[in-house]
Order: sequence, then structure tokens, then C-alpha cells
Amino acid sequence: MPHLLALDQGTTSSRAIVFDGSGSAQEIAQREFTQHFPRPGWVEHDPAEIWDSQLATARDVLGRGAAVEAIGITNQRETVVVWDRATGTPVHNAIVWQDRRTSARCDALRRDGAADLISRKTGLEVDAYFSGTKIEWILDNVNGARPRAERGELCAGTIDSWLVWNLTGGAVHATDASNASRTMLLDIHSGEWDPELCDLLRVPIGILPEVRDSSGSFGRTDASLGLGDLEILGVLGDQQAALAGQACLEPGMAKNTYGTGCFMLMNTGPEARCSSNRLLTTIAWRLGGRIDYALEGSVFIGGAAVQWLRDGLGIIENAPQIEALASSVDDSGGVHVVPAFVGLGAPYWDQDARGTIVGITRGTSAAHIARATLEGIAHQVCDLHEAMTNDAGSATSELRVDGGASANDLLMQMQADLLQAPLVRPRVTETTALGAAFAAGMAAGVWESNAEVEAIWAADARFEPRMSADDARAARASWKRAVERSRGWAVES
Repeated sequence: MPHLLALDQGTTSSRAIVFDGSGSAQEIAQREFTQHFPRPGWVEHDPAEIWDSQLATARDVLGRGAAVEAIGITNQRETVVVWDRATGTPVHNAIVWQDRRTSARCDALRRDGAADLISRKTGLEVDAYFSGTKIEWILDNVNGARPRAERGELCAGTIDSWLVWNLTGGAVHATDASNASRTMLLDIHSGEWDPELCDLLRVPIGILPEVRDSSGSFGRTDASLGLGDLEILGVLGDQQAALAGQACLEPGMAKNTYGTGCFMLMNTGPEARCSSNRLLTTIAWRLGGRIDYALEGSVFIGGAAVQWLRDGLGIIENAPQIEALASSVDDSGGVHVVPAFVGLGAPYWDQDARGTIVGITRGTSAAHIARATLEGIAHQVCDLHEAMTNDAGSATSELRVDGGASANDLLMQMQADLLQAPLVRPRVTETTALGAAFAAGMAAGVWESNAEVEAIWAADARFEPRMSADDARAARASWKRAVERSRGWAVES
């Protein structure tokens, strides 16, 4: 049976997973890496540490004897690296998708009337979340970086490009269309870097990677790495990879991933559907030159809220403990936790919102706060689902779920209750990495049709709503009141 190596480069760890032709994970290795917070609202990674951790996991699983056909890559998307074209040395730490340092720049772009142009060409909101203003910041704030970039001495790219560059020994500087669509620099209708947008954000187009199909060749591994001679045959941004890994290959199918953030995508096929509810229109993938699109809503803080309970408040020792603690009370006691630690994403797009806890009384316990934190994650997903349903004109028959927090049965039941719709968790929960394996495997001929991929997907658990529709509506109304208390908090008086 053929095997494929998926490199899953996430926000807090790098993983390597070997899948067989049935979509089952055979070998897994994982390494966490350091999160850097140099100032409030700033989030950075060391690109060298990312690369070292990813290479180590690949060597680990391949060292166990698996013979693989090809490599697929999936990655945290909007995080950017700028590096020296000759030496491969980064000029600055990677600026992470969560980072808010360019919020003022985005405000200025909106004041200058650029939002309509950017939205029309990229399908995105003007927000510090995306990559373009991060690249601009590095070029403006690293001594000598801008003139070096204009002379063609630097490369810039999202994490997939950084991995491809290192895996190929600097031979290939490329990205795929799904990652490129998250930069605010790509015209998603043509699938090419847009000179007008690059000029607007002052990013020399020559430092950007070549945009390629999501399933196809990205070069071969350099012999010095000890990985053997393997071809990189697939690249997908993490959420698009999860959409593929959930076999949401037909228009109208949707998934939600519960990771550091939460990300809901609905496949819209060849139609780049514009949102009336401040969702994003993004490229799902490009295959054989044809672009398929998706509607997307992003929650910036999902599982990261549970990490905050562990690391910030110390009320749990590890993430799985939250389920037992939250289950020890029947409800949240009227408490809401709005985890707007880095602002609010869709459908609010309020970069000045901040984390808020409301409804505290003398009777509030750690268990109530734990339960309210889980509810806060579920409510944010409901916000996305409502907006997506309004844009699509109809509700999905089910929502497929994945990501680390999808293993929390209490959270999944809360989600089904508040959505008033069924949730389906797949048998293979490593859907992001599986999507990268699918992209590589399609190019390698392991699978030859969507039908073969769809046949691999299977359900593990299904969560039906237990809460009445009236109670769900009341809970949603209360949540929206709490959200209003969090909005605009960081605006200077």
C-alpha cells in the first residue's frame, strides 16, 4: 500500500504524519516550538526553530522505516518570513497570523478608501490578520531590508514557502494558490500577484514566491537533509487542507476546525461568492489551473482560550481537564467569556475588541468560568455559521468538525445545541494533515478521483441538538450582549 508524508506546520507545533492509501495515520511525530510575545499584541516565531522542528519530525517518522511516495505540506497560513535569497537567513522573526502590530496601518488603508479595492480583488477584509502588511512592516523596520528587497536580495513568503525553500535547498521559491490568497496581494480571480496591490502595500513583487497549483510539483528534497529523494507534490493552507481532508469536495459542504483559532469553510466551487456578512472569499485550491473557492469565517481565539485557562489562570493543569471541570456544573451560572484577546474576527472584524468576562457573582467558580470558556468558543462558531447561512441562502445539512478541541464531547454537544444542527466528527481526526496527503497523493496517482477520496472519509461520532430552539435563541441573545461589552475596548480615548 502506498504511503505519503504530510508535514503539518501549525501555530504551536510542527508535526509529521505518514498516511497509508486508506487515509489511516501510521506514524506521527510532533515538536512544539517557542511562542514569542515581544510587546502586547505582538506574536512572533523563530523561523529557524520552525524549520528545525519540522525537519526533526520528518526524520523521526521516516527513520521508523516507512517508504513514502511523496510529501504534502500544510501550514499556518498568514504567518510570514522574509529571508536572504543567497544564504536563507531570516532577516527578522516570523510575524504570526495572530499579531496585531499593523492594526494602525490597516486603519489608515481603510481611511484612504482602499478597502473596496482590496476586498474586490482579494476577497479579504483589510485587517492585520493577513500577510501583506506584515511583510511591509518587516521591510520598513529591519535596517536595510527595503533596499535589499528592491534589489532582489530577499525572499518573502508564508510558512509553506519557507518550508519548500529549505526542503529543496533553496532551489524552489513557490507557494500554492490557497496560501497566496491569504496575503492581501493576490487577485483571487486571476490567481496572480497583483501589481496594484503590491504597490499599495509597498511589497516588491519580485520577492514573492511563484504561485503554483495546490496539487503538483514543488521540487525535490535536498540530499543533505537525510530524507531521501522525495518530491513535494502538494501544498495547502491549513484550513483549505482540512476542507479537503473532511472530503468537503462539493459546493455547499462545510467544515469547522477547532484549533488555536476556529475556522469554518464552505466549498462554493468555481464561484467566488461575495459575502454580505463580512465573511471572506478565499481560494480553496487550484487544480490543473482551475480555481475552486470557499467562504470562510475565522475566529482568532478558539483552543487558545483553553490554553489561557491553563497557562494564564492556572485553573487546569492540561487542556483535557477542562471537560471534567466544566461538566461539574450544570451551566455557566450566567457568566460569558468573550475570548477577544487579539480582537474579534468574522463577522465583527473588530481589532480593538478585547477579552471580557461578564456576569460574575460571588457564586462564580472556576468551573463556571471553564464552562463559559467552552461556550464562548461554541458561540463564536455560531456567529460564523449564521453569517455563512445568510450568504449561502440555506443552512448546511450537517457541519463536519475536526481539530484538537473536537475531541471534547461536551464542547461538541454545546455546539450542536447552540447551532440547532447536527455535528459530525470523522474517524480520522487528523484532517488537516490528511488534506495535505490527499493533495500530494492525487498528484502522485495514489488516488485518481474525488470519489476515491470521498470513499475514505467516515464518521466517528454524531452530535444531535438536545437543547430546545427557544433556549438556544435565548443563549445566543445573551452572548451577543456580552460581545457588545468587549467591542472597541482598545480604542484610545
